[in-house]
Amino acid sequence: MTRPRDDSPHGGGFPKVLVVGHMPFDRSTGTTITLSNLFHGWPKDRLAQVYTSGAEPSTEVCEEFLQFPPREHYPRPQYLALRMLGWNGTGPVQNMPALAAVRDAADRRSTVASWYTHLVALGDLSPLRLPPRVADWMRQYRPDLVYSMLGSVRLTRLAAHAARLCGVPLVPHFTDDWPATLYGRRELWGVAASRLHAAVRDLIRLAPCGMAISEPMAEEYQRRYGIPFDVFTNSVDADFFAAPPPPVAPERDRPTNLVYVGGLHLGRWRSLLSIAAGAAAISTAATPVRLTVHCPTEDADRYRREFAGYPGVHFGRSLASHEVPAVLAAADILVHVESFAEDTRRYTHYSVSTKIPQYLAAGRPIFGHGPAELASMAYIRSAGAGIVVGTPEPDVVTEQLWKLCLDSSSWREYAGNGRAHAERHHRRERVATRFAEVLQRAARSSPTPTGTRERL
Repeated sequence: MTRPRDDSPHGGGFPKVLVVGHMPFDRSTGTTITLSNLFHGWPKDRLAQVYTSGAEPSTEVCEEFLQFPPREHYPRPQYLALRMLGWNGTGPVQNMPALAAVRDAADRRSTVASWYTHLVALGDLSPLRLPPRVADWMRQYRPDLVYSMLGSVRLTRLAAHAARLCGVPLVPHFTDDWPATLYGRRELWGVAASRLHAAVRDLIRLAPCGMAISEPMAEEYQRRYGIPFDVFTNSVDADFFAAPPPPVAPERDRPTNLVYVGGLHLGRWRSLLSIAAGAAAISTAATPVRLTVHCPTEDADRYRREFAGYPGVHFGRSLASHEVPAVLAAADILVHVESFAEDTRRYTHYSVSTKIPQYLAAGRPIFGHGPAELASMAYIRSAGAGIVVGTPEPDVVTEQLWKLCLDSSSWREYAGNGRAHAERHHRRERVATRFAEVLQRAARSSPTPTGTRERL
């Protein structure tokens, strides 16, 4: 890339940003949906991305991409050894046949699970090789700052190296508390956690500010890392606000339609199973209730059998992002779940799911089920958008779900509260404007010294 640098004051409010991440801009995951919405309206000539996955990028938001595949950033001997074990050189290392077999066995045996986490940590911590073509591309782009959602030691090191190489500030955006939980089981006998914390501390030294997914996370991270944090969750476009108000009551002889949109990983399927049991109990004793689940195809294939005993549960197709607004609008009640497993609740403690702003904007009451202390559950409560059951007891789930299903007079109040909250906090244009202002301030801060030596 050889375009000359625009020396105007950050392009009239838009600094020139280099995004570093695993997945490219697209709308296939919650992370990439949030990323695309935050950079909505950004001038395309002021945005570029380095990404490490094998996915095909979308040019909706950004047009300048450099793929930095794993075969290039692992040391040559390690790369050749991994290829001998069946890795194709492009996909995630943990998906190669040898590691996939260990991962599948890990689902059944705790000892194997422990060794699997050691192997994954070893790949994450191995030296990061930056070939000349990648370094030259970064320098020639001449960004005003680097932005990254991180998520691993390798991505943290890559983002920090990009900022140092270009002599610009770095803005990290945390969406889960992975720095505190990624290696919480003494992977590699404690070395993995130590290296992770060192990589994050090194990155924070390059950051004039950070971004967090929720207010509780921003407060905790400001205390933990000593720099200011702004809150940026997912934003939503006008399509989500277009749904009409919910009905005063379901049509006669029509089941109350509960809808869940999202993944079933991280143990979420267990909490959803409790809701399925509650819906079945209500259907038997009072009024028919139907639960429709739209999740990724691989999740449906893996967990569908767990719901086989509940005929009121229907697995719909996996949705493209543009199909979500209509599906939410067709619901009577929207469902959000999180896991009660101790390790998972630590990971999601400060997180607010991508779909919660979408749920709020859709103007439908929300039934939330997950640990009461999680930021996502607190967010539903604070918006006054529905009922949250913060304990795993099945009887409590059934009782509160029954209350919401039968008290349809409350639906419009919850729906109105949620939509009003989304209007104030999640309109895409408003969020994107504030996002640009924060990055502009960060770009004006003192840059890091170019070429500072870093141990990769």
